[in-house]
Amino acid sequence: MSKSWPTVNLGEVLTSIERAETPMPGTSYRQIGVKLWGEGAYERGPMDGIATKYTRLFRAETGDVIVNKIWARNGSVAVVPETLAGCFGSGEFPMFEPKRNRLEPQWIHWLTKTRAFWTQCDEKSQGTSGKNRIRPERFLEIEIPLPPPAEQRRIVTRIEELAARIEEAKALRKQAEEEAGALLVSQSRTIICERGRKESWNEVRLEDACEAMIDYRGRTPPVSENGIPHITSANIRNGKINWQTSKFVTEETYAAFMTRGIPRPQDVLFTMEAPLGEVGVVLDNRRFSLAQRVILLRPRQGILYGQFMAKALSSPSVREDILSKATATTVSGIASKRLKNVRIPLPPLAEQRRIVAELDALQTQVDALKRLQAETAAELDALLPSILDKAFKGEL
Repeated sequence: MSKSWPTVNLGEVLTSIERAETPMPGTSYRQIGVKLWGEGAYERGPMDGIATKYTRLFRAETGDVIVNKIWARNGSVAVVPETLAGCFGSGEFPMFEPKRNRLEPQWIHWLTKTRAFWTQCDEKSQGTSGKNRIRPERFLEIEIPLPPPAEQRRIVTRIEELAARIEEAKALRKQAEEEAGALLVSQSRTIICERGRKESWNEVRLEDACEAMIDYRGRTPPVSENGIPHITSANIRNGKINWQTSKFVTEETYAAFMTRGIPRPQDVLFTMEAPLGEVGVVLDNRRFSLAQRVILLRPRQGILYGQFMAKALSSPSVREDILSKATATTVSGIASKRLKNVRIPLPPLAEQRRIVAELDALQTQVDALKRLQAETAAELDALLPSILDKAFKGEL
């Protein structure tokens, strides 16, 4: 904190305000809430006056500081923006007006986003009854740095300039990640769908391309805390199987429930719902059991390579065929009898292997980009707290 700035209690620059109204049946009230960790105020759904248990509601206005008594210790404090003026909160959300000749609302707005502020809220909540609620008088004991209003405005302007640049960088990072994903879809369409039409590859029904289609529906094995891994649809994403699972089956259960077929290398796992159409390729001889929403597809040897089948099932035109045959009640799903009639391209085996290598190389590049983007995201997330720390120490 800057040694040249005075430190004051909030009670010196905020005034408790109550714009009370008695809720009336038939009157709709916009409700205000406050997110955790400095994420700001937001509008909850409207409420009829007859629906509240409170005898009084309190109207918020632009620039008010609003506090969630229970969760102030977790950063649930905000400044009311103009868009939420006229919303109402209960007595659990005390409100305070800044003394504008001393405190700029945006100065306290940015302060509420700092860990130092949250820590003080937590300290002032300790020892109070009812889930460590912060009492209004204790909230007003919180200390803040207070430069002159002109300096507050200068620093706030600088913070907002830098925050805008951070948000712009985040948007560009997200756009780059989306474009990388779109590139995979585009290349899959070009390599599998368009090349297939150009070179007149055969198209076959999935049933004819498989030695077996083993449907485990109707069989839900009891799971245990250890034993043989039990794989569900949640473990299957983007052509891969995630073997990190908390569900297992015993040897006895495995023997009883996997009688329809034991998975083997190059088998393809296909999720039939929740979510629909994810695939994973079995690459080794490890033992595992399968949940009932997963079907095992065994490519016909000599004509179909399992890893190509997975790529084909994920390609845009085949996905469209799958979705056209899906049905939905609460979730979208496809029955095995419909899945059998999905058509997939069938190039020569050597071409299948070339396509898999080509798409895997692209996937590797995309994965590397996503890892870099994740690192960049973490760096961007750390920037604003660092900027705020410097700002309120008088170093910005």
